Amino acid sequence: MGRLIHFEIHVSDMERAKKFYGEVFGWTFQDWSDYAGMPYFGAVTGDETEPGINGALMQRQSEPPETNRALNAFACTMGVEDYDETEKKILSNEGKVAKPKHALPGMAWQGYYHDTEGNIFGIHQPDEHAK
Repeated sequence: MGRLIHFEIHVSDMERAKKFYGEVFGWTFQDWSDYAGMPYFGAVTGDETEPGINGALMQRQSEPPETNRALNAFACTMGVEDYDETEKKILSNEGKVAKPKHALPGMAWQGYYHDTEGNIFGIHQPDEHAK
């Protein structure tokens, strides 16, 4: 079985992207550029004893995705404890709504956003009362 063990987010402005993901989700970064031969920062996304994976921000190698186009890639979704508070952080750090908060009835609140680099990601707050 092929289990997801790492992700890469392609970015145009590394410092801007590190600030965005650091401020919104509390991620920290390790410079792995020497290994990759390009700007590449390992993203530590949480405590190793909790479920989840780490990944990286890597220098974009082509044109960024076009705004208002359908997603044509993987979307990473981050689990959050407080959807509304996380959305405030996203918007105050120059993120934009791609698909507004909506209920996954009986399961969770879900929504999608554009980061500062034009990538789409989701946030997900479990809530069995969502409707």
